Amino acid sequence: MPIAEIDGIETRYEVMGDGPPLLMYSPGGFDARIEKWSDLGVYKRIRLLDHLPQHFRCILFDRRENGQSGGRVEVVTWQHFVRQGAGLLDHLGVDKAHIMGGCMGCCPVSAFGVALPERTLSMVHFWPVGGPNYRISGHQRFARHLAYAEENGMQGVVDLARSHDKNFSADPRCGPWAQPIRNSEAFASAYAAMDLSRYLLTVNAMYRGLIDRDTSPGAEPEQLMQLDIPSLIVPGADNFHSTSAARYMQECLQGSEYWDIPADDLTEQNAPTRLIDFLKSAD
Repeated sequence: MPIAEIDGIETRYEVMGDGPPLLMYSPGGFDARIEKWSDLGVYKRIRLLDHLPQHFRCILFDRRENGQSGGRVEVVTWQHFVRQGAGLLDHLGVDKAHIMGGCMGCCPVSAFGVALPERTLSMVHFWPVGGPNYRISGHQRFARHLAYAEENGMQGVVDLARSHDKNFSADPRCGPWAQPIRNSEAFASAYAAMDLSRYLLTVNAMYRGLIDRDTSPGAEPEQLMQLDIPSLIVPGADNFHSTSAARYMQECLQGSEYWDIPADDLTEQNAPTRLIDFLKSAD
């Protein structure tokens, strides 16, 4: 798949289909790869990529620090993911696009709409992450990494990350830069040489900014309430995709469409059709 350099970081991407552009922020938490649209949970069941590219130019990518995309050790915020998506649109010569996210990918969609409403044709939030269990588990994941790094040092994190292929969600000890460590010898060497105390401060600031509330993160409610962007919300119903988070998005996004369907009732027959109808109505 092609690679684009965006904000100084390599981004692996793929374009499928033709029609109005649809930028798709991958699901999968801290393993947000293109493939997750096809092989993860509900997305595997509803097979969106068998249908959406028949109507839209689907722009898929590995989120930075995930898959084959690169990374950079810094206080990563939702705005960094906005810059990645917008930079990919620039690379492809796309001025405006529909913006869709699944799972944790919904957070940068919210941030994108707030930062760049003039480039956002519509927003789709499919199973937005959120809820107290999501916040607690996210903080625990980062805490496990911080404890491991403090005890074993930066080289210890590199050695652990390279001892297996588990992502940050599967083995939190490896941290959010595990995949770039595996992808690049230069990145791994620079990472191992970092000052541990400064690194710990960076990671603390990062997770407190990314996972900062008991509902869906990404943008402030006061910012979302000012948007006039057609929006569709498809609720989840588990510990990481709480229905309360989806209802929060409905409350914040004035005039949004809330598809009140039980998660188990989503199928290949109804989900792609519902999304296609909404996106076409928002053109």
